[in-house]
Amino acid sequence: MKKKLILSVFLGITALLSARNETFTNPILGGDYPDPTIIRDGKDYFMTHSSFDYQPGLVIWHSTDLVNWEPISTALTTYLGSVWAPDISKHDGKYYIYFTVSLANTQGKKSNYVVYADSPYGPWSAPIDLGIGDIDPCHVVAPDGQRWLFMCDGLRHKLTADGLAVVPGSKEKVYDGWLFPDDWITEGLCLEGPKVRKIDDYYYYMNAEGGTAGPPTAHMVVLARSKSLDGPWENCPYNPIIHTYNAQDHWWNKGHGSLIDTPDGKWYCVYHAYENGFTNLGRQTLLEPMEKTKDGWFRPVIRNKQGLSADPVGELKAPVTPMNPTWSKEEMLSQFRIGKEWRFYKDYAPDRVQVKEGALTMKAEGDAPGKPSPILFVAGTQAYEIECEIQLNDPKANAGIVLYYDSAFYMGTGTSVARRLRYRKGYEKGGKPHLPGADGKHIWLRLRNNRHIVTAWYSYNGKDWHRETWAMDCSGYNHNTLYQFQSVLPGLFCFGEGSATFKNFRYKVLE
Repeated sequence: MKKKLILSVFLGITALLSARNETFTNPILGGDYPDPTIIRDGKDYFMTHSSFDYQPGLVIWHSTDLVNWEPISTALTTYLGSVWAPDISKHDGKYYIYFTVSLANTQGKKSNYVVYADSPYGPWSAPIDLGIGDIDPCHVVAPDGQRWLFMCDGLRHKLTADGLAVVPGSKEKVYDGWLFPDDWITEGLCLEGPKVRKIDDYYYYMNAEGGTAGPPTAHMVVLARSKSLDGPWENCPYNPIIHTYNAQDHWWNKGHGSLIDTPDGKWYCVYHAYENGFTNLGRQTLLEPMEKTKDGWFRPVIRNKQGLSADPVGELKAPVTPMNPTWSKEEMLSQFRIGKEWRFYKDYAPDRVQVKEGALTMKAEGDAPGKPSPILFVAGTQAYEIECEIQLNDPKANAGIVLYYDSAFYMGTGTSVARRLRYRKGYEKGGKPHLPGADGKHIWLRLRNNRHIVTAWYSYNGKDWHRETWAMDCSGYNHNTLYQFQSVLPGLFCFGEGSATFKNFRYKVLE
């Protein structure tokens, strides 16, 4: 009887653990991870995102369960401009990433590039300019081996056999999109973000429509299919299969989706969305279970009473039992891994930083925290603290911690030999002398972002903390007010002359 009771309890606990492991909550990548593109290679999933002006760009993420993700490599270490809407694929044993660049210093001129590698872990090739405009490339291979790039506006280009050049004069339009009702509140048609894949007898052609920001109901995912890459394309009767219908929903501007399957035949859609009230976190990566209908279409499992795409909040069914994650943001951030957790803004300058035994020494440059770039990371949550011990290695150095949108809009706290520093809207705003007897070269600083409200602390021994008298609101630092598709990222800066050393870095999520 006792053995049966123990066995029953054991089975009950196992069932509870199994049930717990079969659920997840969105986002699967919190914070600024827009335009997700994903592939499955056996039991492994690889994903990357738009990196815009952050460098190194095109961070590759790995997972075995679609829920737990770890950064494994960086595909772009050359600053070309703002990197948009990549597409990752595998063909004939090689991995390719095609992506759009809004070229630097060209007033919006765009081109498309490709990088390739024998492994998603790299090394990746230098970027190759394909010399074509338009945006949002998607690599597709026809049954006869012909390679194509599908682009925005239902366009496509023919690629050469190696996939590293476009066949001149091959541009053509193959799809007009799905026309949503005239009274829907959007930014416009904005047919973009194509993702094409062969499933059974059909090619399924996903697109984003409605615009990527603006009103919360703008963005969406639409689906079409054809038995040939040449069309004609039949629109899905369940369109849009992903969409925000209500401004009160938790997730806004849901769109830019990719279909992905599991080894046991389950289907999901990976896409991005803004969090209601937290657009300054950027577009976050979400995962949503899909079902294949009897008539061969795909639509979300989570639907409202009208059968429409609903808000994917709370616990959702996971694809497989999650692995034991090997990557912890809190732990890895203190290792200052540039190109995985940490990045620069435009000014990619790895020679400015040296990491040794958990301490980062940054060479001072420029005359302000944002000029040149600080080093930054994605916090990805509504409320958090960052803290760091800072040592100025030169009397003319200035260093500190910052919440950064771009070189014109940031806020933070820092130190010089003479005084503590305060920054707001991209310029110095006040600052107070150090406490009597304190050494301004050695200080501990803390920033707290508690649901947009930013406060700062300082300490001269790492134990006794004092709060600064100022506080700020960073909710307006988002794409709808400042453009550029950026987000508020925490980071570290050093300007002036000489260098500063940062150690004992700590990132803490707040309740």
